[in-house]
Amino acid sequence: MSTEISIEFFPPTTAEGAAKLDLTRARLAALKPAFFSVTYGAGGSTRERTFSTVKDIAAAGHEAAPHLSCVGSTRDSIREILHEYTEAGIRRIVALRGDLPSGVVDPGEFRYANELVEFIRAETGDRFHLEVAAYPEWHPQAKSPKDDLLAFKRKADAGANSAITQYFYNLDAYLHFVDAAHKMGVNIPIVPGIMPIGSFSKLARFSDACGAEIPRWMRKTLESYGDDADSIRAFGLDVVTRLCEKLLAEGAPGLHFYSMNMAGPTTEICRRLGLTA
Repeated sequence: MSTEISIEFFPPTTAEGAAKLDLTRARLAALKPAFFSVTYGAGGSTRERTFSTVKDIAAAGHEAAPHLSCVGSTRDSIREILHEYTEAGIRRIVALRGDLPSGVVDPGEFRYANELVEFIRAETGDRFHLEVAAYPEWHPQAKSPKDDLLAFKRKADAGANSAITQYFYNLDAYLHFVDAAHKMGVNIPIVPGIMPIGSFSKLARFSDACGAEIPRWMRKTLESYGDDADSIRAFGLDVVTRLCEKLLAEGAPGLHFYSMNMAGPTTEICRRLGLTA
């Protein structure tokens, strides 16, 4: 059975960035991903750029999955976006709570992602395949692991079709999360999110912000390379490829790559895994 992969982009901010993303997408299309997802800024701050990127992906003949966050939004604004995506032929959405923009305190008419999933189902039935987020190392704002699992279950019960995890480098965290979710009666596929390593400083910054652990042995090794970018990339490719191999051996239902709008690392990892054409 072939392994299904998907790949995430963020919407570019400049015409030059958009041109580069077109080239990146063309290279990554050779991997035949099930879909390309596109992120959505805090409070919908990238709405137009997200929609433009999604339309470009769809126009090139690929399935596009826009992220849609609900915090800070109204039902009318979400309804309008759902109409836009329906008109554009989009069939898949990554439904998220999201973050409020800095300085904004009003959460709007949605507080949690399960409320967004319920709303999309009420408005559009089964038109969209809905992805939701999962956090093997727990959401940084969760009161406890149990509370986080219950929040995940509410999203599944509301009508989510599948989940994509925050990236991680601790295999046991993913396996424990999946096992715990199954014991709570959650049976939707939980696809591991994979973050290739290109820069240790960027990785450390992202990980501190989102609560993803960089294991001590990895952190110390990456720190030891200093500014040796080639060694960092080589080590990162080895570590992430081994993680993917173990995930697939353990029965992970696919792999979702956080590409950071670059083709090289994801392409090389898939080549090593034998997932290229």
